[in-house]
Amino acid sequence: MSAPDDWRFTGAALALASRGIGTTFPNPSVGCVIVNSGRVIGRGWTQPGGRPHAEAVALAEAGEAARGATAFVTLEPCAHVSPRGPSCADSLIAAGVARVVIAVHDPDPRTDGDGVARLRAAGIAVTTGVRDAEAEQQLAGFLTRLKLGRPNITLKLAVSLDGAIAMADGRSQWITGERARAAAHLERARADVIVVGRGTWDADHPRLDVRLPGLESRSPRIGVVGRGDGLPDHVSHFPDLAALTADPALFILIEGGMGLASSLAAADLVDTLILMRAPILIGAGRTLGDIGLADLAQAHGRWRAEPIVTLGADRIERFIRTR
Repeated sequence: MSAPDDWRFTGAALALASRGIGTTFPNPSVGCVIVNSGRVIGRGWTQPGGRPHAEAVALAEAGEAARGATAFVTLEPCAHVSPRGPSCADSLIAAGVARVVIAVHDPDPRTDGDGVARLRAAGIAVTTGVRDAEAEQQLAGFLTRLKLGRPNITLKLAVSLDGAIAMADGRSQWITGERARAAAHLERARADVIVVGRGTWDADHPRLDVRLPGLESRSPRIGVVGRGDGLPDHVSHFPDLAALTADPALFILIEGGMGLASSLAAADLVDTLILMRAPILIGAGRTLGDIGLADLAQAHGRWRAEPIVTLGADRIERFIRTR
């Protein structure tokens, strides 16, 4: 199979994996496509709650046609046996696949290269690193958890052209238009927890749910950082940032307010920054507070810009923290 085929079918596996993001905790959302003689015979992605794994779903669909096929997976197949079934590496071997194309190495110590080694030992050809940058971004929650021991944190801010996130009196509904707000709800659907500061909770009484047709069930757990008195039972309370980063979630989405956003930036805990920028000027509005920057030189080289998306009159600017 050619390199363009590897690129194309790995892209299909990435697209499948995107369906499960936000639903597979504690496992990452992985995609798998099985191809034989140029035809897709099996597709799968990690199911809600983390099981079955993507490979198991795709192999079940492929059946006997998997023999001699190529499997495309976004994460190295697991090498550890679970009470709920064999490892994915063993399942691929048993199915008789001839080749496995892997986007990203799995740093989980239970796998950590053993999946690839086991496949190769069984005579299966293995190709790694195909579309790895895209897969790493998609698996950011899982990779951050293993490498840094905390959730991956996204800070989303609706901002004006002059950088204000609210008017001087704190009002911020609505800075962006309807299409940008729909995109914000899609970000919510991909998170394990959505968090605001106590000031925002008290001032705005936000619902913090997903209100996109067909995705209402994807509303994540809600969390509040700050005082815990009077919070509803269904809201997770985080007294401080240490408690927030100790949460077992893979992805945390921060939606406000100004104090929480500034504290996260000062502590260098923001992994992805999303600016939903509206073509308006606010003037004497509220902006981020002190983030501990002593010199402008410290601000450069810390963020990688992703392609800008335009929704109506608004621009969605995404930045990835380089570490």
